[in-house]
Amino acid sequence: MSRPELQAPPEIYYGDAEAKKYTNNSRIQQIQADMTCRALELLNLPPDEPAILLDIGCGSGLSGEILEEQGHLWVGVDVSPSMLEVALEREVEGDLFLQDIGQGLGFRAGSFDGAISISVIQWLLNAETSHPTSSPPHRLMRFFTTLHAALKNPSRAVLQFYPTSDDQVQLITSTAQRAGFGGGVVVDYPNSNKARKVFLCLVIGGEGGAQQIPKGLEVDGAEAGSQARFERGRERQHKRDKSGKRKSIKIKEWILKKKELYRRRGKEGVPEDSKYTGRKRKAFF
Repeated sequence: MSRPELQAPPEIYYGDAEAKKYTNNSRIQQIQADMTCRALELLNLPPDEPAILLDIGCGSGLSGEILEEQGHLWVGVDVSPSMLEVALEREVEGDLFLQDIGQGLGFRAGSFDGAISISVIQWLLNAETSHPTSSPPHRLMRFFTTLHAALKNPSRAVLQFYPTSDDQVQLITSTAQRAGFGGGVVVDYPNSNKARKVFLCLVIGGEGGAQQIPKGLEVDGAEAGSQARFERGRERQHKRDKSGKRKSIKIKEWILKKKELYRRRGKEGVPEDSKYTGRKRKAFF
């Protein structure tokens, strides 16, 4: 069976039925969780600090849930109304936007501490019309230029994708470089057809160029699947206390980050910070 992006545009392919089927598939849930954990590792965020992250092609919020588990705030964009509808039904914590990333991202400069994308940017490699501005190079350039503007300096973006040829990898990486990014490609399990994963690790600012890119994971194909599941389990266990529950996110930090995000986006009526921010209110009867 051919890849989904070769069958129809994403907003058509992921209709109501496919969006629910995708979200409820336990195998897909596991794959999304594994790759999101790996993307977060490659982002190399400061430990124990909540970040404001952009989830590009957030779908129904499977990757966003992992970001939340790790204590981060997130904003998601996706071109499929059906996927976003499922995300709303699941009551995910992220703020959601219906957006075609090939037309560019509409966020204020420096809005995000980092960005991730899981299994998305290969969709930009297909021309939707014969018009020159719909060609893959044009769509990629609009995407990378606006992504670069939306990120803080310094920061990173980690984009996992499925290329079908070296030419596609070259087109994507060269376009990102022309948009101002440093960095390059990280390949996990390069010798395994099944476990091989390609990540575009992009950097802005003082982190340097391609020499700063992390090394890909190198495990024999037979061991790769169990290794990925082990890493995912270890990450989740780290986030749980001895009672088996998730470690709580510091309420004050979460609220302050949320207010900061709203202010950057120009939202009116955001309450001022005070010494009472994040305190639990007492109940009076």
